[in-house]
Formats: sequence, C-alpha cells, structure tokens
Amino acid sequence: MEQHERLLLENKAWAREEVLKDPDFFERLVNIQRPDFLWIGCSDSRVPPDKITQTKPGEIFIHRNVANLVIHTDLNLMSVLQYAVEVLEVKHVIVCGHYGCGGVKAAMTRHSFGIINKWLRNIKDVYRLHQQEVESLPSEEERLNKLIELNIQEQVLHLAETSIVQKSWKKFGRPHLHGWVYDLHDGIIKPISSMPPNSPLEHPIYEYDNLDD
Repeated sequence: MEQHERLLLENKAWAREEVLKDPDFFERLVNIQRPDFLWIGCSDSRVPPDKITQTKPGEIFIHRNVANLVIHTDLNLMSVLQYAVEVLEVKHVIVCGHYGCGGVKAAMTRHSFGIINKWLRNIKDVYRLHQQEVESLPSEEERLNKLIELNIQEQVLHLAETSIVQKSWKKFGRPHLHGWVYDLHDGIIKPISSMPPNSPLEHPIYEYDNLDD
C-alpha cells in the first residue's frame, strides 16, 4: 500500500467512527461555522492545533506558515484575518509558536536558504531589535528560545497594528490577541503575551484615525 493510500483509509475509518458516535456530526458542520478562535501557528507538523488544544472541527479557524509570522503584505494571512474577524466574528486571535522552531533558528544564521530568505528576513528584523537581550543569554538553545518568544510577541503587535483589528476593537470590542509558545518536550502551551481589545500600541503612528470612514 502506498503511503498516501493509508491516509485515505484512515480518513474513511475516522468518518465512520464519528458517525457512530454522533450521527448528526457532519450535518452540523455543513450548516454552520462559528469558531471563537483564529489560530496563527507554525507549519511544523509536530504542532497540530486541534490535537494540542483538544478542540473539535468547527471550533478553531486556522492559518499556518513558517515561524507563525504576521506580515502585512501577506495577502493570504490578511485575507484569513479579515474573514475571521469581520465574518466569523472570532473573539480571540492566537499566535502560537514553538520552542526549537527551525525557521527562527535559520533566521539567526547568515546562511542563504534561497527564496525563503525573503520570509526569514522578518525574523532577522526581530533579532536586530532585541539583539542585546538575545545575545546576553549563555547557551545557543536559550538564545534561540528567547528569540522565538520575542518573535511571537512581535507578531501579536503586528496584529494590533492592522486596521482590521483596530476597526473591530473600536466597533465591537473584540478580538483579544494572545501570544503562546508550545513546548515540544512536554506538550504544554505557555502564554507569553496578551493584548485585550483597545490596548495601547507601541507608537501612535500605527493607530488609524479614520476607521469610521
């Protein structure tokens, strides 16, 4: 049996099990999608959002990319964010990275990795902003994990700097922004950053003044 064929068989087995447990399971999913959470996570296969949070289909709207970045010129991410905030009306947006992230580790080097250099450049900027704090730590692992945490915090700030989030904060008082980090060693998520609705930004230049237009 080919590897991909095993996935199809597992899918059929899962579908049968769900119907046996709850005959209306799929019918409910077809008719409505109203998750409370948008999850912006790393593409790493060891960090599946539904598994590590024990959530069911329909409970989390998910976007994943290398190193869980929030880049304002990434139309894919911005489209997901706008849909989640304006249409699904999510109450929480979570940026979740993980310790030992390969993308962050690569960004800490001077090695060229090809086209992904353009993506990792955003993490290098975080490193430059916090270089003294990162380099003050004694071991390579500690420096890596500190930059992972700082990168998550920076991405939460990037969310708050979007007109999408600011407009929803002003009109509806949502969503709450969170920065979390997942530890591969023990499976535990650690909260490291939080921005409730209408939190102050780092600099007023990022605050839009015409969101009623």
